[in-house]
Amino acid sequence: MTAPREAPTISVVSPVHNEGAGLRKFLDRTVTALQSTGVTYEILLVDDGSTDDSWDQVLAAHRTIPGVQGIQLSRNFGKESAMLAGLATARGEAVVVMDSDLQHPPELLPQLVAAWRRGADVVEAVKRTRTGQGLLNRAYSRLFNRTFHRLTGVNLTDATDYRLLSRRTVNVLLQLPERTFFFRGTSTWIGFRREQIPFDVSPRVAGASRWRFRSLVRYAVNGITSFTAAPLHLVTLGALLFGAFAVVLGAQTIWRFLQGDAVTGFPTVILLLLIQGTLILLGLGIVGEYLARIHDEVKRRPRFVVARSTLTDVHDGADEGTP
Repeated sequence: MTAPREAPTISVVSPVHNEGAGLRKFLDRTVTALQSTGVTYEILLVDDGSTDDSWDQVLAAHRTIPGVQGIQLSRNFGKESAMLAGLATARGEAVVVMDSDLQHPPELLPQLVAAWRRGADVVEAVKRTRTGQGLLNRAYSRLFNRTFHRLTGVNLTDATDYRLLSRRTVNVLLQLPERTFFFRGTSTWIGFRREQIPFDVSPRVAGASRWRFRSLVRYAVNGITSFTAAPLHLVTLGALLFGAFAVVLGAQTIWRFLQGDAVTGFPTVILLLLIQGTLILLGLGIVGEYLARIHDEVKRRPRFVVARSTLTDVHDGADEGTP
């Protein structure tokens, strides 16, 4: 355990999940970039339940590289919770959140710091290219970003989690009471003076991406349902549209009956049942997702649990992000 920390100028928060093979290279490049800015800094590595030697690498870096600190969560809580654990622990005047797989190039850090010094509260690194991302994932990202923008009014096109936040914006994020945390959307929603810096996504330094289609879908569902109630309104809109269709179809049926042209309506009945059944099940599914969010909020369980740390000001088992 180290002595209590003095507040640095910049805190770098980086979630770590099975990144042991490339962690040292990430730290070397990050330290070099931070030193070029001439500011005091700390690097907080949050081990999110890794099953490789990531925590051993974190401890080794803590012993040999000044400014490196480590937090180990008790299990895999997910990237969002790991970022929140780092934000809750960071003491810098500004906090940078970035991935540890080097797809977020550390060489961009001086530009982020310079933009912050010019007065920006949120400095976003936005994708200029998508190196290593398949066509399916690109199409999925575009669909999610457009849907999210239409439903919430928050534009996440080419956005990433790689961003710098001033101390006051970090404090605002930590004061938000919701349990389901969507960092990219929420840190955009809060507003404040912003600046964007484009960058080219770099290849992973080691290993393969753990984002699969199922996890991407889950991420999208959690992001949308935790951020907006718009899908519930879509259910109402669908019901209204179906009601209008039923009125038109009913009028047609009565008209044909009065004209003596009534025919067996088996196809029409089947079509109506299929449409109605689809809308009902879709509506129940959307309502179920929101009930699940309410269930999570009511339980008030901590969003992360710390198992071990190199710091003295992180309490084991505490959710430092809870007001």
